[in-house]
Amino acid sequence: MTGTQPNNDAIVRFENVQKSYDGEILVVKNLNLDVARGEFLTMLGPSGSGKTTCLMMVAGFETATHGEIVLNGRPINNVPPHKRGIGMVFQNYALFPHMSVGENLAFPLQVRGMSKADTEQKVKRALEMVQLGDFVGRRPTQLSGGQQQRVALARALVFEPELVLMDEPLGALDKQLREHMQYEIKHLHENLGISVIYVTHDQSEALTMSNRVAVFNDGIIQQLAPPDDLYERPENSFVAQFIGENNTLRGKVESVDGNQANVVLETGQKVAALAVNCGGVGETTQLSIRPERVVIGDDADQNTLSGTVVELIYLGDHIRCRMEVAGNEEFVVKVPNNHAHTVLNVGQETKIGWFTEDCRALDG
Repeated sequence: MTGTQPNNDAIVRFENVQKSYDGEILVVKNLNLDVARGEFLTMLGPSGSGKTTCLMMVAGFETATHGEIVLNGRPINNVPPHKRGIGMVFQNYALFPHMSVGENLAFPLQVRGMSKADTEQKVKRALEMVQLGDFVGRRPTQLSGGQQQRVALARALVFEPELVLMDEPLGALDKQLREHMQYEIKHLHENLGISVIYVTHDQSEALTMSNRVAVFNDGIIQQLAPPDDLYERPENSFVAQFIGENNTLRGKVESVDGNQANVVLETGQKVAALAVNCGGVGETTQLSIRPERVVIGDDADQNTLSGTVVELIYLGDHIRCRMEVAGNEEFVVKVPNNHAHTVLNVGQETKIGWFTEDCRALDG
C-alpha cells in the first residue's frame, strides 16, 4: 500500500515520489500520500525506513529524485527551504547559543522583515503558549533540555506557519518529560489548528499524538490508518510486530470459510483466525494475537491450547506472563491484576485460548 485516496484539501501531497542517494538504491519508493489540512500525521518506522528522508524533502533539505511534492496546491521541488514557510523542530533543538531565548524567537520574524513592535508581540505570545513567558532574556545554556525543546517549539510556531515538521523532537528527553511534552504538543496542535508531520520510531508516541500514522518499512508505507486501526487491525506481519506487543504462531492455511481461516499450527493443533492477508489453502501464515486478548484458565473456550508458564513479571496493573505455547517460548499473556485473576506459578501448565475475531491470519 503506498498511500491514500487523493484529498482536495491536502496541505501536502506526495505524487509518485522516489528518493535515491546513489542512483541505485531507492530510500523512498514511489510514495503517494496526502496530508490533510489540520491533520497530525506521524511517519513511524525503524531506522532507514525512509521516514526522515520524506520529512527532509518537504522541508527542502533533500530533493526528490523523481515525482512531485506539492504544498498548498503548488509544486515545491524547486522552492528553497526558507521560502516554503514551514516551521521545523529538530531533536537537537538547533537553538543559537549566543542569542537569548527572545532573540532566538525573533530571528525567523526579522528574516521575514517584520516590524520590531510586531516581533515583540509575537515572541511574547509564542513563549506564553509554551509556558516560558518569563524566560525571554535567558540563554539556551541556562535552560533544561525540556525548556530548550519548548523554545524550539515556540520558534517553529512564532511566525504562525500552516505546517510544522517535527523530526524526533522528544528523543533526547527522559521518559516522564517526553510523555508530558507529547500531551503539550498534542494540545497545541488541537488549539492552533495547524498541520503537523511528525517523525518518530517510538510507537507509543505515534499512537498517543496522531490523527493518522503512516508505518514505513523499506521506503514503502506498509499501512496508513488512525492509531486504533493500526493496533487492532494490522494489515500485515510487519505492522503487527512493529506496533505494540504481539504474539505470533506459524502455521498453514487448511481452509478458508468466508472471512475465517482455519489454520494448522506447526505443532499440529488447529485454530481459527480472521483471514486478513493469509493467501490460499496450503499457504504459510503468521497468526497475530495481542497479549491482552488471550484468555487464561477455565474461561478459555475458543481456540484452546495448552501453555506452560516460563516467567512471571509483576507490573502493578497487570502481570506479564511469558509462556511456551505451540513451540513459541515467547508467547506473552497480560493477566489483569484484579481480584478475579488466575493465580499462576512458573512451570505450571494451563489452558489458554482466544476469540477467533481477536486473531489475524497474516502473510507468512
